[in-house]
Order: sequence, then structure tokens, then C-alpha cells
Amino acid sequence: MNAARDSRGSKATPAPLDWRMTGRTWTDIAVLLVLALLGVIGFEPSFGGYSFLIAGLGGLALGTATALAASVARLGVVATTVLAVVAYFLFGTAIAVPQQGLFAVLPTLQSLDSIAVGSVYGWSDIVTLRTPIDAPQYIAVVPYVATWLVALVSTTLAIRWLARRPRAAWRFAVVLIGPVALYLTGILIGTNEPYQAGIRGAAFAVIALVWLGWRRPGGTSATDAGARRLRNRKLGGTAIVVAAAVLLGGSMGFVFAPPNKERFVLREEIQPPFDPLQYPSPLAGFRHYTKRVTDDVLFTVSGLHKGDTIRLATMDSFTGKLWDVTGPETATDGSGSFSLVGRTMPKQSFITPEQRRGVVFTIKDYQDVWVPSIGYPTALDFEAGTAQNSGDNLRYNDSTGTTVLTSGLHDGDRYEMNALVQKVISPDELANVQTAAVALPPVVASPDIVTAKAQEFAGKATSPIAQLEAIRQKIVTSGYLSHGRASDSVPSRAGHGADRVNELLERTQMVGDQEQYSSAFALMARSLGYPARVVMGFAPKIADDQRTVKVTGDDVTAWVEVAFAKEGWVAFNPTPKETDIPQAQTPQPQSEPQPQVRQPPRSEKHDDQVLTPVSLDDSRVKDKNSPFALPGWAIAIGLSVLIPALLFFGPLLIIAWFKQRRRKRRREAERGDLQVAGAWDELLDRYSELGYGVPVKTTRIHVAGTLQEQLPADAPQSLREIATSTDEAVFSGRDIDGEHADRVWTEALAAIEVASSAVTGVRRLLSRFRIRSAREWARKHADRADAQPAVAATSAPSERRAARRANVERELPKSGN
Repeated sequence: MNAARDSRGSKATPAPLDWRMTGRTWTDIAVLLVLALLGVIGFEPSFGGYSFLIAGLGGLALGTATALAASVARLGVVATTVLAVVAYFLFGTAIAVPQQGLFAVLPTLQSLDSIAVGSVYGWSDIVTLRTPIDAPQYIAVVPYVATWLVALVSTTLAIRWLARRPRAAWRFAVVLIGPVALYLTGILIGTNEPYQAGIRGAAFAVIALVWLGWRRPGGTSATDAGARRLRNRKLGGTAIVVAAAVLLGGSMGFVFAPPNKERFVLREEIQPPFDPLQYPSPLAGFRHYTKRVTDDVLFTVSGLHKGDTIRLATMDSFTGKLWDVTGPETATDGSGSFSLVGRTMPKQSFITPEQRRGVVFTIKDYQDVWVPSIGYPTALDFEAGTAQNSGDNLRYNDSTGTTVLTSGLHDGDRYEMNALVQKVISPDELANVQTAAVALPPVVASPDIVTAKAQEFAGKATSPIAQLEAIRQKIVTSGYLSHGRASDSVPSRAGHGADRVNELLERTQMVGDQEQYSSAFALMARSLGYPARVVMGFAPKIADDQRTVKVTGDDVTAWVEVAFAKEGWVAFNPTPKETDIPQAQTPQPQSEPQPQVRQPPRSEKHDDQVLTPVSLDDSRVKDKNSPFALPGWAIAIGLSVLIPALLFFGPLLIIAWFKQRRRKRRREAERGDLQVAGAWDELLDRYSELGYGVPVKTTRIHVAGTLQEQLPADAPQSLREIATSTDEAVFSGRDIDGEHADRVWTEALAAIEVASSAVTGVRRLLSRFRIRSAREWARKHADRADAQPAVAATSAPSERRAARRANVERELPKSGN
């Protein structure tokens, strides 16, 4: 096919292949890199600092250097891609994960794995983990891969595309897609608190608009006066653009910007990978250990000190039905906010610490997501079992010391742990210490008897520790321990909700186990205004010289922790040790007044039915029962597909409707000659939209000849016949019947099909977004702007007239037409 022609029908000769860098190309690259830098700085709210900039700047430098090297070596697309990928992994260790590299520079298998995993899965972690994000170690790969890709593509386009093509505005818009996408990414993966939104937005807009405005070079034929006049006009326009971007953009952003809490960020829309509220409350399964797996070895532990307890889960939220962890949407630092961690865990600062090192857990019959641990772990390393390859599933809550493995623990798993444990502090040491100001979720539906009993048991004590110790002593000395087993002297119903605590405190004798007593004690402490939470775990009996301890279901326990200022969370054990209830004091079954809500019968239960099922909060299952509920990831994927589809197909449908309406109006004209003329107009419009040069202000025969020259040599020679038929129908003065008009339309549509098949698929796609009238208007104004400097530069009126005559002559047909 012949080379494409411009709008006047003359052939447009492509620029020769030249790999030398010009000053204008260097300017384009510098502008694109500055815009990309403004975009990646928006990652700061996610990382809570500027440590990510090392990876971000490294990605920018590597992507730019790779594109420059590929251009100098004149590599093709495939070779450039291979070079870019090799450089990405070769230098990625030093830039993104130096802690995993050999001498912090050379790649290792671990660092290469982190780079590959972070490039794919880091994006989901960065929008689901609690900010600031400092783990996993591969999280820095996210800014690295983002800036590397944007710099590589943008620099390549600036060197190989912008430098060799006319500097049209739409080409600059295409090159800007990368920096704009990076800027939007920084917003979407951020938080509700934007990072310097006004300054970054105004700077980005000003640089991009000025770059677009100065894309055209000055007129080469202009005199010094004309050049100065054009330059001054550009400077004035630039000043206006900058002022408008700063003043109007800033003021409109201030007026129309939504409040921070209403900002759209992905982390608020996507469901976290681990939501503890999807699992039953650990405390609800307390009787499973005391009745079903009493003698089963759950796991073994070595390295414990005498008196150490094993933590399973910490719960600070009471719903009226059960104690549970706080949902991640309720409190940022609540018991349900888990962060993805590696081998090293963040240290707990609110503690009076004692060190534990080399504590080894070996899992036997225990199977759950809650990881048994001691105190507040500082390091955890899986040494064997299926969990050895599940390190990326490890989550940790540094405020409660609770560890979760989302893939679950199984028989054979072994891990070693270092931890800080809270030093045992006596009540005398806390005599003059106030409780700490800790934000906890409010207690819901606590029985009224809890407050009354708390005040009664506290008596005349005034200090926090005195009141708490008085309550604990009263419970320990007045209550009795019963797990509801067949061997117990009296039955003890399971559960720790409001009705069970109410039953515990209303009876003449308190009967229950750690599940009920810890719940009651924590509610009493909260009723007095003290920050208290319930901890479930295990308390195995440890001898002084015992190296390895077998933990069974019989070792399960629960206790309460209360926060004291500058000391930490101090443990209280309110469970009585006495199990033999005196016969005379054994509570006799009696009819109880039923509350307004009818309760199921309690007394006619077999031993295996003493463990009552725990009903979960309705808010947990409401969304699951809804047929229209969609997971967050599905919504995110849907938006990522629908929004680009809407941006593509929306204009396409509108332009297609306009073209269909235009064609229908021409074909259904009142007279036959108008229908034939409409067929010719339709042919010219479609040719122009396909990118062919259509001459203006000339005869149809000349236009047909010009268009025919742009078609392949083997294309049908039908355009001149269509032009002749159209001239005859328009100028003959006779009536044109519908059959003749339909024949001309058929020939015109066939010629359009030939022209469409002769161009590339990209040009056919672009033609669907083009309207000839809009293209002619843009070309007319562009030609007028290009002609102004040359006309203004001429000094004499005769020279200006000569210039105008030359312009007119270019528009007229050549001699002989």
C-alpha cells in the first residue's frame, strides 16, 4: 500500500530512523520521570514513611536506563522485553530486598522468590494490611515494579515514538497514561488521609499542561520579531495555564473534595485476607477441651519456665452473647487487627518484660488457625511440617500478642519462638498505680447484676488494684469449679454470655469454670471503668527441671488482663480451685421465672449435651445469607474491568449512533439526487475517518483520483465511476429514481469496504472514534495557527498577498482538472 497522505493529498514521508537523542527528547523523558515521581510519592500513607522511595527511585532509574540501552543497541520489542525482565530480577535484590541478598547486592533464591511473589501478590497485601506496612519483606517490590514499568514504557515511547512522529496532542496523551496511572494507584492504595493532595495535584497538572502546550516548535521561517511575538504569546499562555491550574484547581478541590472519611480507597472496599469474625469465638469452644479432648496431647512445648502460660487468643469485645475479638473495622489497634509478618514481629512496648528464648512448639492433635504462643512473640520460625511453607499466611496482633496462621496448624508442624512475657507484679507493687487509658470497644448488653455485684464485692476499696483484688478474692472464696462433666458433683452449663453470667451471679452458690468466671470478672472490671480483656490459653503444670511439657485439653484455662499505666497488662485469675461443693450448699433445682424471650430447657440434658451451642452475632451471618452480597475482591475486579470498558465503549457507542443517524439521514433524503450526493458524502467521510487524505475545494473527479492513488494497486478502480454518477445526478436536472440511488449507495459502500480492508486494524479501530467534521475543524484551526507566524513575519503588504496566493493555490486542483 502506498504511504499515507496528509489532509491536502500530498504524501507524508515518515521521519528517518534515527537513534540519536535530541534535547527535546531528553526534555520529554525528564518531564515523564518527574510526573512518575509525583505519582509514587503518593504511596507514603501506606508505608508511613519514605523508606519505599529507595525502591521507587531505583525502579525509575532502572526502567529509564533499560529503555535507553535498548534504544542505543537498536533492539526490537522482544529483545527489549527480555533485557528489561533480566535487569528487573538482576538489580531487584539491591533495590527492593537488599536484606535477602548476598552482601545486600547479589541475588539469592530467596530474593528472586520475593521479587516474583511481591510483583504479583504484593498488590493484594498493600490494600489489605494495616498501615503503616512494614511486612512482609517483599512489600517494597510494589513501588519498585510500579515505577520500573512506568519508566520503561514511558521512556521507550518518548524515544521511539514521539521523536519519530508529528508531535500531536493525542500522542502526548498516550505517553501520559503511565504517569497518570501511577498517580491514581497512589490514591487507590492509600488511606483516608491523603498525602499532600493539593500540592501534588497542582504540580502534576501544571507540568503536564505546560509540556503539552510547548510540544510544538516555533516557526522556522519567522523573523526575529515574529519569533519573539510567538514566544511571548507562549509564555503568556503558560502563565495563564499555571495560574488557572493553581487557583481554579486548588479552589475547586477545596470546595468539591469529599471529606477524608468518604474518600474512595481500595483498602476500605476490599475484604482483608483474614477476618477473625469469620471464625467462632475461641472462648465459645472452651468446653470442647474440657469434655472432648481432656486427655489428648494437643502439642508439646520445650523451653518454658515455671508458671508460664500459653496464649491462644485475646478477646476485648463483649456482644451480650460472647466475648470475641474486635472486628478490624471497629478499632485500628483492636484485638481483630492482624498484620502480615515474617520471621520478625513488632515488639510490644507496653509491657514490663521478661525474655524467653528458644521456646519450641510441636503440634500433635491441635488443629486451628490460632497459634499457641507465650507472652508477646518477637520472632517465630517454622521448622517442620506443612506450616514451614506457609510463612506468608502468618498474621500477628502486637497489642494482644495473638498470632494467627490462616492456613491452620496440623500434626507435625514445629516452630521456634522468642518472646517477651509480662513480669508478674504483686498487688502491693500496684497499690499506687492507676489503670492505663486504653481504647477498647464498649461492652454491649451486660447484665445489671454485674454492676451491682462489682460494687458489692469491691466494698470500701478505693484504688483500682484494691477493688479488683477484692472482687477476685470474693469470687475465688465463694465460687466452685465445675466443667459440667459426669464426675462433677453438680452440672455446670457452658457459655459465657449475658444469660450465663446472670445465672452465675444470681445463684446462691457460683458454679462454673474459667469460661464463666473470667467473663464475669472482666465485665465487673469494665463496669468500674477499668480496661479489661479476656485471654484464653493453656496453663500446663511445669516442674523446675522439666524440659518438655505435654499440653492436653485438661490444661485449658482463661484469665483476665487489666492494663495498668507504665506496667502493662497484668493478669488476674478469678477461677476458684475448690471442686467439692458441700451437700448442704448444693444448689437445688428450682423453677426459675422465664424471661420475656423464651429459653430452651436446661436441666433435662445428658452429659454430652451440657456444652450448649453458641449462637453467633446476627451481624456476622447477615451478609452471608444475602443472595446479593459480593466479596470485596469480586467488586474490585469488576470495577477494574467495567470502568475501562465504559471509557472505551461509551464514546464508541455515542459516535456509532451519530454515524448511523448521519447515514440514515443521507440515504432517506427527499429527492433522488440528494440521496446520490449523500452516498458520495458518506464515502468521503468514511475515507477521511480511516485516515486517508481527502482534498477539499476541488472537483469530485479530482478527489476520486487522489483517493484512488492512496489505495493498493490491485484495488478496484470504482471511485471515478461513483464520482461521475454523482455529478450526473446532481447537475443533469432530471429526476433520479430510487433504484439508481440504491445502486450508487451500493457502489459507495463497496468502495468503503475496500478502503477499510487496505488499512491496518489499528486504523480501523481508530476510525470508529473519528468524525470527519470534527477532524476538519481541528485541521482547519491547526493550519491557521501554523500559517500565522509565516504571514506575520512578512514585512511588506505585497509579500503577505503573495503568501495568501500561495496558500490558495495549494488548495486548488492542479491544471487539467
